[in-house]
Amino acid sequence: MYSRLVQGFLAVLLATTVAGAPTSHEGVQKGQSCSNPLKRKAWHTLTDHEKKAYIRAELCLMTKTGITGLPATQTRFDDLIAVHQTQAGNVHNDGWFLPFHRLHMHAHERLLRNECGYKGSQPYWDEAREAGNFSNSTVFKNDDTGFGGDGVLLDGDTNLLQKCICDGPFAGYTLHNGPGYSNTDHCINRAISNAVSMLSSQGQIDNCLAKPNLQEAWPCIEANPHKGGHGGVGGEMDNPISSPGDPLFYLHHTFLDRVWWQWQEKDLANRFYDIAGYTTGSEPEGGWVLATLDDELDMKGVIPNQRIRDVMDIRGGALCYEYV
Repeated sequence: MYSRLVQGFLAVLLATTVAGAPTSHEGVQKGQSCSNPLKRKAWHTLTDHEKKAYIRAELCLMTKTGITGLPATQTRFDDLIAVHQTQAGNVHNDGWFLPFHRLHMHAHERLLRNECGYKGSQPYWDEAREAGNFSNSTVFKNDDTGFGGDGVLLDGDTNLLQKCICDGPFAGYTLHNGPGYSNTDHCINRAISNAVSMLSSQGQIDNCLAKPNLQEAWPCIEANPHKGGHGGVGGEMDNPISSPGDPLFYLHHTFLDRVWWQWQEKDLANRFYDIAGYTTGSEPEGGWVLATLDDELDMKGVIPNQRIRDVMDIRGGALCYEYV
């Protein structure tokens, strides 16, 4: 499914002029205000105790009552799915893709810490390290230090896209949002593909990191490393609308946020202000609108909304973390 989103990139890219660095950098907040950043680590480097703590906190979100009132939401975990599901057309294939998902990961991290007693930070899955070999990744361990394995067909089911996970801490969990824009109770499902996971390889990432501006870097990141994680896990993760239904979504998009930050670090003086693309993935009735640093990212009441300018520096503004 994510491949259908990628098809629009070239047309959008050719039509788009760089929204670009504004003439004034006033108002972009950098790391001076962040004195004690959370240290985001790769999942494979966490201790078993740290992994168990993260998974316990995720399970906690799945039991806490939701607050957004968005369609079908029952839990705080549902709230986070619905933030993505209800805005999918505005946060893919456009200039909001990277900033929105950066704030979405921050929202998930805050809920884990503030509502479920989690003391750590949002980890990321170092997918480049395991590209082409996702099926053997430690993230798929079936005990309380992993997210369960591949999906399996239940008795009488012939739909390969509905292969429910049947082991690990999330086996048997019922999703209320999705699949896609529909809202039908269903399992977390997976269909791991080692071949598709190659799109998350270091070579693909290096290709994106070499791009000279966000106008070229953002579509590169969204096209290949993005597709590698979603399609490599498959099932719910391969649904561009409701993919946050698989808890691995948050490790995957934190990995992508790290890639964006690595690209920004190559020229922070300019890349704190580099925004490009439109505000929607398809042309709205009134015509295309360029993304700007003043655009507001809507978290639907899960956490406060933020302008794009306030999430451009992960060490300050609305955020306070770093990658280690």
